[in-house]
Amino acid sequence: MVPKYIKENAHDTVQHLEYNAERSPLFIPEYGRHLQKLIDHVVAIQDRDERNRAARYVINVMGTLNPHLRDVPDFQHKLWDQIFIMSDFQLDVDSPYPIPTREVINLKPDPLPYPQKNPKYRFYGNNITAMIDVANSWEEGELKSALIMVIANHMKKSYLSWNKDTVTDQVIFEHLYELSGGRINLSQSAEELSTTTDLIRTNKKMSNKAQPPMQKHKGGFKKNLNNGKKFIKKNNNKN
Repeated sequence: MVPKYIKENAHDTVQHLEYNAERSPLFIPEYGRHLQKLIDHVVAIQDRDERNRAARYVINVMGTLNPHLRDVPDFQHKLWDQIFIMSDFQLDVDSPYPIPTREVINLKPDPLPYPQKNPKYRFYGNNITAMIDVANSWEEGELKSALIMVIANHMKKSYLSWNKDTVTDQVIFEHLYELSGGRINLSQSAEELSTTTDLIRTNKKMSNKAQPPMQKHKGGFKKNLNNGKKFIKKNNNKN
């Protein structure tokens, strides 16, 4: 007669516990330890036909665990690549896709060179330099003159954005002459740039968000929810 319950020794039970420090590393932790053990079991199967069936079963399980990947192009291809990676490239099965190698997976792209541009006057930005180059490439005429004045006014506005003090047009003309390589000279021009007051007012409009006007009351100021419109109380009492 088989006993219904066999009392286990606590010491023997503890010996069967697994600790993460003793376990093999997870190649793709998102799938968890159980799927990793399932793949290790598939790798250990001796019969090739049975191993192929088990691999396809694991692929179905992986697809069930990641339903968000079903909309990704080449969904099955991605899963087959992952099963080879999780088997540490030891799985020998018939894959419907090219079997990846360790060298291809660990291949790193060449470092992308970051454009290093250190302009002398950083408060103008790199776009000003590009605009000046475009102006230098144009033929002389009214269109080029108009573009140069737009560039000069933009330089003055950028200057005032970082330097709150006023700036003369002559300073802007000298910087423009220097940045253009001496090809744009407005020092003898009779035209004037926009005034400092107008440019500062424009910068404030661009930087500050539109806020409703404030209305004074006993405790100080509060927002006027009527957008500046006066509230007129109607007198319903007719004499």
